[in-house]
Amino acid sequence: MDLRYEYQEGYWKNSRGMRLFTCKWLPISSSPKALVFLCHGYGMECSGFMKEIGEKLASAGYAVFGMDYEGHGHSAGVRCYITKFDNVVNDCSNFYKSICELQEYRGKAKFLYGESMGGAVAVLLHKKDPSFWDGAVFVAPMCKISEKVKPHRVAVSMLSGLEHIFPKWKIVPTKDVIDSAFKDHTKREMIRKNKLIYQDKPRLKTALELLRTSLSVETNLHQVTLPFLVLHGEEDKVTDPEVSKALYERASSVDKTIKLYPGMWHGLTAGEPDENIELVFGDIISWLDKRAIGKERIESFLPIPTYKKINLDEFQGGRARASL
Repeated sequence: MDLRYEYQEGYWKNSRGMRLFTCKWLPISSSPKALVFLCHGYGMECSGFMKEIGEKLASAGYAVFGMDYEGHGHSAGVRCYITKFDNVVNDCSNFYKSICELQEYRGKAKFLYGESMGGAVAVLLHKKDPSFWDGAVFVAPMCKISEKVKPHRVAVSMLSGLEHIFPKWKIVPTKDVIDSAFKDHTKREMIRKNKLIYQDKPRLKTALELLRTSLSVETNLHQVTLPFLVLHGEEDKVTDPEVSKALYERASSVDKTIKLYPGMWHGLTAGEPDENIELVFGDIISWLDKRAIGKERIESFLPIPTYKKINLDEFQGGRARASL
């Protein structure tokens, strides 16, 4: 994979008037095979943590777009405070669809890529418009609460009674997720030094929103109909591999693939030894290539639609960098 790519950053204003950070990796030696839209995990961000994903997919010929959710990474908002999970989904839907409507991307296949909590975001984006997306890659997705960690209903009821009084309270006890998610010690310490990644206790409202979203997604897994690839490390202690098995078994998709990696942890694309990461990316790119090429061939025989001209300013004034 020796294609050159260009990296750009910028900001986009959502419907609530908040400036959200955006970034993109574009192949510059050829037209992109397809578009890939990143949905990052809880407490994470796109420009640093998902940098390797953007670079590898762009080097393989894909245009890759990312956005930090409200309160995450470079974006505006209280740090890692999710008042309403629907806001995250709607922001991603509005921004990513505006890119798909640009004339230069006419006929390109459109794929979602969701890691951990981002897997739930991707599922809900698909549910919001079932026929819009051409496929999805789910990496250790948060789409079901494992029975091993599901909180007791009494505890949930007590915390729910406090969420309107102390919504931003960092009260929820958790283990060090970074230690549990990323196997390679050197990579783990690099992630820990990323100050854009939230590393404090979850806020009360945020934790309850994640719980409710997971339960809702789990109930509606049968509504997943798009082609997808789901990947999970068998030694994942953050999201149970049984979660991905449930998605694979319950989804109504005709085209669905699951890959479980023996000995691997939660951070398949960022926390494993290099040889494991290369294996995972090889599987992702191979899956995308087969479906992007098929979509492109079909679209080439369809009539050219008329698009409304859209003036996107989210990348204006942003930094750009070309790389090998």
